[in-house]
Amino acid sequence: MTELVLVVDDEADVEVLFRQQFRRDLRARRFVMNFAASAAQALTRIADTGEQTLVLIFSDINMPGMNGLDMLPEMRARRPDVPVIMITAYGAAETRRTALDRGAEGLLTKPIDFGQLRQVIDARLGPAA
Repeated sequence: MTELVLVVDDEADVEVLFRQQFRRDLRARRFVMNFAASAAQALTRIADTGEQTLVLIFSDINMPGMNGLDMLPEMRARRPDVPVIMITAYGAAETRRTALDRGAEGLLTKPIDFGQLRQVIDARLGPAA
């Protein structure tokens, strides 16, 4: 079964950036990366992952419509088995506290440190990946 990482962000260039940073892993089929441009899309995607096993979710906080912090409790209720890491350009202490209170496993700030992101993914995939 293929392991899936879902990235939720309304900015179109985020997908290009993530695919570029993880191109070797994706080519080697170490895991699959899917993208959702909104919280609503993300909630739909986590409901049916088909043959893939959802192992990790990264989500932006600031998005039009339902923002990431509002999406988080619903995401955790539907998939309590999958850690959610929030990503924001604003790393204020209150934002961090709110994200953690609503069920986030962690909070990363932009610009994204892809070395740190890789460590999070590697830890979730484990030694067998």
